[in-house]
Amino acid sequence: MVDWWQWSPQKENEALTFAVVGVGRFGTAVCRELINNGADVLAADYSEKAIDDLRQIEPTIEARVVDCTDEESMKESGILEMNTLVVGISEPIEASITTTLIAKDSDGTKVKSVIARATSDLHEKMLIRVGADRVVFPSRMQGERLGLELVRPNLIERLELDHQTGIDEITVPEDFIGRSLRDLNLRKNYLVNVLAAGPADNLKVNPPAKYVLERGNVLVVMGSMEALQKLPQT
Repeated sequence: MVDWWQWSPQKENEALTFAVVGVGRFGTAVCRELINNGADVLAADYSEKAIDDLRQIEPTIEARVVDCTDEESMKESGILEMNTLVVGISEPIEASITTTLIAKDSDGTKVKSVIARATSDLHEKMLIRVGADRVVFPSRMQGERLGLELVRPNLIERLELDHQTGIDEITVPEDFIGRSLRDLNLRKNYLVNVLAAGPADNLKVNPPAKYVLERGNVLVVMGSMEALQKLPQT
């Protein structure tokens, strides 16, 4: 199984911009999650109907009909100006491979990370060979989850208790390192409750207020989905 956490996000001082190529159910789900989290998204598909359907769901999204197997079309559309590209194309597999190759090798491309959808193990190998930084299988990971990971790079796991409340396991953000839970007062300042904290292999449940968070620690918090999304990302 693919290790989703090997992917490295852009540096903190870089603006996160995303292009999503191929807006079927998977690509549309990625777009929606990114937009819901305030990301800058450009969507593209060779099918005008697919773009029209996406606009019915997300009327404000920037979406274009583009032949993503053509380098000039990719440049003119602005896709190569974005720093993260999600290739959601399923068939033909040649299209996803060519799109990935253009994004990684085209002169002047600003794409730093390509996350590509694969339909088979062979497809995965070919995508990696042409430069994909990460390959996902929709049967293993849904679009909503991928979109959430892209805007929450320190998120390790999320458990949704219901539509309003969840539990997040995150890597301790930089701003929290060296500070005690008392100083952070997450319940007051972020409206979340701390359930556990510490090294990933030795979490302390219900840690005391004097507990000081260290670099690389894990923090498990519970709160509303809105509050969880407002936690520092890195």
